[in-house]
Order: sequence, then structure tokens, then C-alpha cells
Amino acid sequence: MSNEFKILVVDDEQKIVDVVKAYLEKEGFEVVTAKDGEEALNIFNNENIHLIVLDLMMPKITGEEVCSKIRTTSSVPIIMLTAKAEEDERIEGISIGADDYLTKPFSARELVVRVRALLRRAYRDVTPMADILTFNHGDLEVDVKKMIVKKQGKAVGLTTNEFKVLTILLTNPGQVFSRDQLVEKAFGMDYEGFDRTVDTYIKNIRQKVEDNPKDPIYITTVYGMGYKFIPS
Repeated sequence: MSNEFKILVVDDEQKIVDVVKAYLEKEGFEVVTAKDGEEALNIFNNENIHLIVLDLMMPKITGEEVCSKIRTTSSVPIIMLTAKAEEDERIEGISIGADDYLTKPFSARELVVRVRALLRRAYRDVTPMADILTFNHGDLEVDVKKMIVKKQGKAVGLTTNEFKVLTILLTNPGQVFSRDQLVEKAFGMDYEGFDRTVDTYIKNIRQKVEDNPKDPIYITTVYGMGYKFIPS
């Protein structure tokens, strides 16, 4: 699996870049690096990147800005590196588009494990009803193989985890899923998320695919039970 993936590591601390690069290359991944957000965006726009390890605090363009810019067009998996350990900060990272996070100082071995887990979740085979699903006469279009979601013909940038949650819901229309069920089906039993994380994914998806996120027509809440997808 490793040789198929190219990983972009972005951090202004050269020691961290060197260690992470060495560990990932030892596992067989191809690794490219950037020392700031501007260089990271240039690399991402010109190379086929499968996953990004992204520091939060960087010169020129911050990690938050890089993540937000990438999310306008791509669902590429992003692991955020942050010195902030509080739950609210982790929620904020997920809100702007990160799929996972690690708090500095971190174990390079743990990062490798998380990279592998996120790549499995992002690129494992899925078998939906069709490769491209459309709803409400083309208002919402989902290309499952290419992981592209379009709203009224315009691509919207879902994170990998948001895309997984959406795929589970829309390929099981009308079925109610609890938070635990969504986590298990989308990410597997080893996922270390929590209830607020699932709610954040749902909130973000609604912001991107609903005309009015406060009055959703696609992803509705079944109070006391969970969420379901209404195709029309």
C-alpha cells in the first residue's frame, strides 16, 4: 500500500520535518516537504498528493488558511499538528477541515499509525449504488470514486471524514444512524473520535450541501436517535 501514496509534510521546524520524513520513508511512503504554507499550496497544486501532515502555526500562510484553501476543492486527508491540546481547539481544527490531529510533542511512530489508518479510511474500496449519485434533479451530485461533491454544479470541499459520513448516509436513504453507528460504519471500531466530533461533521456537511443548513432537506436529525438522509 505504501508505495502508492505521496505524503506532503508541512512544518517550519526542520527537526520535525526530518524525523517525520525519515519515519514515513522507512514505511515505504514517498514524501515531499514544505517549510511554510505558501510552499505547501504550491506543491499541492502541482503534484498528486494523497495525504498532508500540516503544522497549525507557520509563517506566511498559517495551517488554518492552508487547510481552508485546500478544502474549497479537495477532500485530501489532512492530519493537523498542533501545540494546543484542549478539546475546543481540536474541534476547531476539525471544523476548518482537518481529518485528524496530533498534539506536539508527538510520537513519530504514532503519526505513522495514524497516517496508515487515515489512508485506509480514505482510499479503501466502497460499493455504493452507483459511481455518481444525483439528488433533486442535479442539485446535489456525489462522485463516490473520485470523492467529489457538487452543489448546483459547483464542487464543494468536504474533508475525507465528512465524505465518509455523507456516503454512509446517502447510500442508506431513510435509515437512521446513531453517532456510534456512523463512527463504526465510516471509520471502524478503532476510531478515537467522540460525540461532538460526529456532530461537527454533520454541521460541516450541512453547511456545504444544504440551501439552508438550519432547515436541512437532505440530512435531518431524528431527535434522541441520530441522523438520516432524505434523497428528495
